Amino acid sequence: MKTKFVGAHVSASGGVFNAVANAEAIGAQAFALFTKNQRQWVAKDLETATIDKFKKALDASGILPKHILPHDSYLINLGHPEVEKLEKSRNAFVDELQRCELLGLDRLNFHPGSHLAKVAKKDKENREVMAPIEDVCLDTIAESINIALDKTEGVSAVLENTAGQGSNLGWRFEHLAHIIDRVEDKSRIGVCIDTCHMFTAGYDIRTEETYKKTWNEFEKIVGFKYLMGMHINDSKPPLGSHVDRHHSLGKGEIGLDAFRFIMNDERMDDIPLILETIDETIWKEEIELLYSFVN
Repeated sequence: MKTKFVGAHVSASGGVFNAVANAEAIGAQAFALFTKNQRQWVAKDLETATIDKFKKALDASGILPKHILPHDSYLINLGHPEVEKLEKSRNAFVDELQRCELLGLDRLNFHPGSHLAKVAKKDKENREVMAPIEDVCLDTIAESINIALDKTEGVSAVLENTAGQGSNLGWRFEHLAHIIDRVEDKSRIGVCIDTCHMFTAGYDIRTEETYKKTWNEFEKIVGFKYLMGMHINDSKPPLGSHVDRHHSLGKGEIGLDAFRFIMNDERMDDIPLILETIDETIWKEEIELLYSFVN
């Protein structure tokens, strides 16, 4: 029986239902997609006919909803320090969760947020107060998630670790744990670990020893019970560079052993394992390669 569910972030151009066919074409057992244009704030509502076509195509494919990892818009910043822009992001995030709910999907992947080197915390007299900028942003992200979960149901918010580029937070396991600790409904919060981001954030997974060390740290700080998906990517930049540039499997700084470890690690069973590697023309071969690693 298959315990690993590998796929890629496929195009939903022309309608979300097309993502299913695109996943099937590369032999995927899982997939990711955008449910709207990821570079626009507003999209037209999902039509009933579109939703029905998506669900019908999904049923026919045999791919389970829990093995689909939708990604929200890149424009959203749930930790934005400016009130008006934060509100805009929060409203957009609620819309993204609602779109997943309509499609029968149970999780939404998103980047936590960025502090943009600004502090927006106020005291009771509305005076700006000095506070650790990262903590302020992480608290804002958690508050944003709580607001969104209160307004929706049935869909989990899945935090993606980042490379730590610029002012992006979520690159340290402690950042993810900080947010999770402040989310009220623990049953609807999860984590997606991107291997490229993990590596360039400074977490080595290239050898058996470093792989065990990194994942033991993850278990201690965050916990595998929150792992709801992974992005499977090699890395162009070196370890600890804090630069987010993916590469094809085995062609980057991580190498193939880490992915062999993942494919034989039961802690990654039954979750979507999603390729975001740079050459979509070889996704089918990369999926086959990953499955060939299973002992």
